[in-house]
Amino acid sequence: MLVTEQLASGSSTLELRVCTSGSRPVAGHVLVLAHGLPRLMGMGRQAAGLLPELAEHVANESGWTVASGTLSGVGASTGTFCASQWRHDLAAIVERVAEGEGRVSIAGFGFGGALALAVAADDDRVRGVATFASPAHLERWIGSPVEFHHSVQVAGVVGDPEDLLAPDALAADVLTVDPLGSIAAVAPRRLLVGHGTDDVEVPASDARDLVAAADGRAELRFIQGAGHQLRADPRMVATLLGWLDRHR
Repeated sequence: MLVTEQLASGSSTLELRVCTSGSRPVAGHVLVLAHGLPRLMGMGRQAAGLLPELAEHVANESGWTVASGTLSGVGASTGTFCASQWRHDLAAIVERVAEGEGRVSIAGFGFGGALALAVAADDDRVRGVATFASPAHLERWIGSPVEFHHSVQVAGVVGDPEDLLAPDALAADVLTVDPLGSIAAVAPRRLLVGHGTDDVEVPASDARDLVAAADGRAELRFIQGAGHQLRADPRMVATLLGWLDRHR
């Protein structure tokens, strides 16, 4: 069953979809899917497009309740991207799905994985985090602040241009997220780090650095031949489902 609702997050209104399985429900387990930051022309409206389908599939196969939300400026959600707002958005989604539930986990893709670790580091209700193709070194991932700022603009994750931070401020805001420090704080809670061996946007070495920062207390899964876009890769789905099954 799929339920769609609107969720307030500061001045933004987020679209949240929650899937439950009617065939094999597992009481008390909720997974939140977090999309990444699109960097290509016009992808802001499509960045989370595959997540509802993935959420429904994972819910039916695992029995978990699975929530997918579009963060500020993405899809039908209002607002404008900045890292602190997206972090607030993801925390608001966790707050919503944690109502009456004791065990919440987050699976994040790309920058969404870095945000998932940051939110989990601040919230003990998050019992596990899975990251896929997520950067460990955000300064390298950003690159030039001016080029990063431009990529955010052309991707279309800007509701009001006046709300978009200036290049240096936007980059500095992203750097308030600390994936390596966050994963160290989340351990020894359940952790999964998945990465494609042929990812040209985020090098596979970042996955190893994340696991090392967790003092080795994270499962590391490399997907051979896979690039950065893992959301539709059936091997990623199988890896996630196996992790959820062991996470009961």
